[in-house]
Amino acid sequence: MSDRYAIDSHKLIYHPKRVAQFLDAGDEWEKMKTVYPLYVEISPVGACNHRCTFCAVDYIGYKPVRLSLPAIERTLVQMGARGVKSVMFAGEGEPMLHKDIDKMVIAAHAAGIDTAMTTNASVLSDAFVENALPLMSWIKASFNAGTAPTYARIHGTKERDFDQVVANLKRLVEARNRHGYSCVLGAQIVLLPENAAEVETLARLCRDEIGLDYLVVKPYSQHTSSVTQIYQDINYQGYAGLSAQLAALNTDRFSVVYRQNTMKKHDENAENRYRRCHATPAFWGYIMSTGAVYGCSAYLLDTRFDYGNINDSSFVDIWEGEARRKNFRFVRDELDIKECRLNCRMDEVNRYLDRVVNETVSHINFI
Repeated sequence: MSDRYAIDSHKLIYHPKRVAQFLDAGDEWEKMKTVYPLYVEISPVGACNHRCTFCAVDYIGYKPVRLSLPAIERTLVQMGARGVKSVMFAGEGEPMLHKDIDKMVIAAHAAGIDTAMTTNASVLSDAFVENALPLMSWIKASFNAGTAPTYARIHGTKERDFDQVVANLKRLVEARNRHGYSCVLGAQIVLLPENAAEVETLARLCRDEIGLDYLVVKPYSQHTSSVTQIYQDINYQGYAGLSAQLAALNTDRFSVVYRQNTMKKHDENAENRYRRCHATPAFWGYIMSTGAVYGCSAYLLDTRFDYGNINDSSFVDIWEGEARRKNFRFVRDELDIKECRLNCRMDEVNRYLDRVVNETVSHINFI
């Protein structure tokens, strides 16, 4: 099945200089402290207007806090100057609820950083369409059902939001196509027992009525801190036939990315994974709506992964500071990978780095 954006894999292989810098640093903090992340997720707001049944960060509480525009503008300049290549506006809340989200996108673009967003797409302002859409690499809507009743149950909202999301996505597609913007527009559905029968319906809606570029079908991943536990025992072996069914919907301009590799890993024994996280604290980071900078989005509110706050310190001082140094030592020497979230965002990156660092592929010199 077509996956032209390597959504079910990783793209670290296209950044050999940063990987070489990481490998050269090894166990030396003085070298590692200047290895800046390629990618940072930013949460503009803590509040969310939906209460999805599968929400991984429900334990944070959807608090009505938001990043200040001056703080994030200042931070983005520092990040861009030190090699951060991309930011995704998403996080523990709905990013479109921030009144200055378009200005944040503008600031990231001005800093030389590629921008993207994951959103429930129920809110869309004129300012965003006019000012932010032209500058973005991609926008992906979390759209977890093919009919309004199922959508409302899973998203914890009103059925009318289903039609609103369709209308908003159509508006983005129309503006993108009319002006010739390069922003890729897609949607994703977390495959659950409640919506499995509606995936094809959603795919056809995305392709034929809305005009999106792709639909991602992804597995649920249990967060170790989540309040919700109803899907913790979900198994994806019974959905194997869905892949071929959805492949028939692919066209030259639309594809269904059925994350078969990730689903297979979901059902694997965690014992088969790598023994150490290499991605943290080197290749990615997370900025909460409070301004707190974390090394891993699976450990939000865990003080061991809290490096500092952009409201109090510069991003440079935070990234090269004592808290990150302590986390660097903790991740390398103490973190039990079995405690980590299965299929975390950096899983494929870690599998790749594990092979490079430990030379687990035989005969590597025979290129």
